[in-house]
This record gives sequence, structure tokens and C-alpha cells, in this order.
Amino acid sequence: MKQRPEPLPPYDAAVAIDALAYALASLQGAAEVRAFLEDLCTPAELEAMGDRWRVVPQLLQGMPYREIHERTKVSVTTIGRVARCLERGTGGYQTAARRLGLSNDSH
Repeated sequence: MKQRPEPLPPYDAAVAIDALAYALASLQGAAEVRAFLEDLCTPAELEAMGDRWRVVPQLLQGMPYREIHERTKVSVTTIGRVARCLERGTGGYQTAARRLGLSNDSH
């Protein structure tokens, strides 16, 4: 078996995520982002991300989890996970929702 002259550098998840974030930020418009996401993700991953985003506006309106589930068929577990991110996450959902006019949050 052929040996590598040097060992591979250790995987750094933060570096990889930063590179992905820069790639996304370089795209112009929803069509380019969609094309990138379709190349990057499996259909199941895209569906999961779409489901998470779909419940954000309803959570911001204060809708109960069960009602969101009945309307969207998104699992209560996923709804709860999104709610936790809205409350204690890094602010990504809040920023996007605010920029799209889905939130009255001004900070």
C-alpha cells in the first residue's frame, strides 16, 4: 500500500464550517443559494432544514408546539429543538427572521 509522505492534518470542524459559511456568503440571491444547497445536501438533509425553517415564524408568533405539528407535520421533537435555538442559540434564526420581516425582535 502506498504511504503518504506526511500525515493528513487533523480535521478541524470549525475551519470547515467557517469555509462553508464564507462560501454561502459569497453567493448572490436565493437561486444561487438553492443550487449550492442542492449540490451540498441530500434530499433528506434539505427536507430537515426546510422543516426547521418552516416552524420558525410560527414559534416566533408564540404558537403551541402541538398546533405547529398539526399544521406542518414537523415532529414535536424538531419543533422543540428549533425553539431551544431561538431561545438560547447563536442568533442565526433570529437574524434571518428579522431580515425577512418575520420577527418584531429589534435586537
